[in-house]
Amino acid sequence: MLTTSAMGLLFRTLCVVVLMGVAAQTQLPATSLQNGDVVLQASTSSRSALIRKASRSPYSHVGLVEVAKDGVFVLEAVQPVSRTPLDAWVKRGEGGHVTVLRAKGLDDAARRRVVAAARKQLGKPYDARYRWDDERLYCSELVVKAFARGAELSVGKQEKVSALALDAAELALAEKLGVSAQQSLVTPGSLAEDDAFETVFSN
Repeated sequence: MLTTSAMGLLFRTLCVVVLMGVAAQTQLPATSLQNGDVVLQASTSSRSALIRKASRSPYSHVGLVEVAKDGVFVLEAVQPVSRTPLDAWVKRGEGGHVTVLRAKGLDDAARRRVVAAARKQLGKPYDARYRWDDERLYCSELVVKAFARGAELSVGKQEKVSALALDAAELALAEKLGVSAQQSLVTPGSLAEDDAFETVFSN
């Protein structure tokens, strides 16, 4: 029979093993990522809470995975459009939470073309007014245009600002910030709900 101290040691060991297993399951496995995977998070930016509320989604930021010889990166529209190391990108989100989506039916060549289309936008300024042009880009816009131009795949949903979950005061604030209630945009949340993707990881 095990002594009380031995049982205690065994219990603590089992707890550590279980916790290690849980941690392994909740960490993003970078080695399983593919070019063109879409990564979503709740960013810590000043607009994050409003974006999530407006789109009725847990996500406020989205990027595109690039698997390269020098590492795994996220192509993202921040200020400016950047190529961010995956680990740094994940840590920047709330609680390190991330969801990974993969476009259905795209081969390796198409996924590489999607990444190449996004890379062409590197260095462009962030678009805080969410306009649909190539002079400035916001996060969802970068992803949508990369799939359209690289794989001829339409993803995301154009929605009018007035149709989002914003009250009168929030719509008025948006107008002051240069975002018209009548303009259309694509939210990170609409990408998360798109049937063109399948979820391959979420913690």
